[in-house]
Amino acid sequence: MATQSPSDSLDVDDYVLDNGPEGLSWDTFHYVYELVQKGNLAFRDNRMEEAINFYSRANNIKSSDPIILGNRSAAYIRISQYLMHRSSSSSEHRPLSGLDPTTLAELGLKDAAKLVELQSSSVKPYLLKANALLLLEKYDVARDVILSGLQVDPFSNSLRECLQRVERVSSSSTGRSTHIQPERNDDFDCTLCLKLLYEPVTTPCGHSFCRSCLFQSMDRGNRCPLCRTVLLISPRTCSISVTLKSIIQKNFSEEYAERKQENDSLVNIGVDMLPLFVMDVVLPCQRFPLNIFEPRYRLMVRRIMEGNHRMGMVIIDASTGSLAEFGCEVEITECEPLPDGRFYIEIEGRRRFRNLRSWDQDGYRVAEVEWIQDIMPPEGTKEREDLQELTQNAAESARTWIGRAKEAARQDQRRLEKLVNVEGMIPSLRDPERFSFWLATLSNRRPSERLDVLRIRDTTERIRRGLIFLRAEEQGCRIQ
Repeated sequence: MATQSPSDSLDVDDYVLDNGPEGLSWDTFHYVYELVQKGNLAFRDNRMEEAINFYSRANNIKSSDPIILGNRSAAYIRISQYLMHRSSSSSEHRPLSGLDPTTLAELGLKDAAKLVELQSSSVKPYLLKANALLLLEKYDVARDVILSGLQVDPFSNSLRECLQRVERVSSSSTGRSTHIQPERNDDFDCTLCLKLLYEPVTTPCGHSFCRSCLFQSMDRGNRCPLCRTVLLISPRTCSISVTLKSIIQKNFSEEYAERKQENDSLVNIGVDMLPLFVMDVVLPCQRFPLNIFEPRYRLMVRRIMEGNHRMGMVIIDASTGSLAEFGCEVEITECEPLPDGRFYIEIEGRRRFRNLRSWDQDGYRVAEVEWIQDIMPPEGTKEREDLQELTQNAAESARTWIGRAKEAARQDQRRLEKLVNVEGMIPSLRDPERFSFWLATLSNRRPSERLDVLRIRDTTERIRRGLIFLRAEEQGCRIQ
């Protein structure tokens, strides 16, 4: 599938067009191929942000593709390395905007970790993952990753060189001279929460705060909470003060561990609890962008991105005036912090839930939920066979509908790309329930109609309704 340069672990791989579409239509595969090739050209010209954009667009259509993940991981790592080693004089004369080096390395690590799962018998995923961990100063974990890679290829020079680099950097970091333990006083407290600094950030005006406290304050104004100096910083450009954090961790380890546990309880709130974004009805398999600008939701997104990247999407039920009983868990698949504190995110619907009870937490809603699934006929029964046949027939109808819609959208690039993305998200037909939701996302329905689709627990009924929606869409009318 790929051609690879063995001399450079951070080089990118090319698609081989002759290898076939692998489950995609030929025009969709060719579009992905062009995106990857454009990304590779940008990468080799050191236009890393442009390369990442192309790879992300390709990933939206063909997720979990090893070449796309590997190339994007390499781009994240390369730009993180550049920013970390950039001289202070260069930063003064030519300031940069964009994600900070730590966040870029974390994104590169996320892609590399997926790649290890997909290609555990190849050396390159281990090299990418180790390079990302090195940037994050996680030397012990990087060493373990390299040793795992050496079990795959004991003679890999790239892995051996990487291991030597880890040992060298790790020993220089641990060999630093010890210092006198400072006295515990309020110099190490955050002046906003009045607790020991956690994930400390030092502003250009010289004041230190917990990272979460500072940006929660800045959601309502871009001034230092102490001296009121205007702060031109954002979560993506402001890194944690590594030195101050290290001093606090080493000298007040127990108290810092308590602060970490307190923060983790806000980030990972439990398997049956979700932070809620109250806006619209989302269906499983549905994907779209959001612009997060309200202070309460900025805080919520920051916490979600530190945890499992998931939240619940719900709407106010017009018939009751309160939160709808049913909602959908969504995953934030892409998150771009903007200079003014907003977030541009892309979400994808995962699974349904019933809202059992909800409460307010720091301005946004949190709910205890019950996960909902369809009542499926048992395997081997005639009802299950009929459902499978209906699913196959509906899939053929959907592909025909998408084909006609793509043909009609040849001159509308945005509409065409949206159709290509939806086509690439079709679930396995062995999962009729998930397919039925995907089918319902093809047409543009009113919130009340989508809420009805969420409530249905009969897969056959949902597929039939989805087909009715498609016919209505094609005829240019809406079911009343």
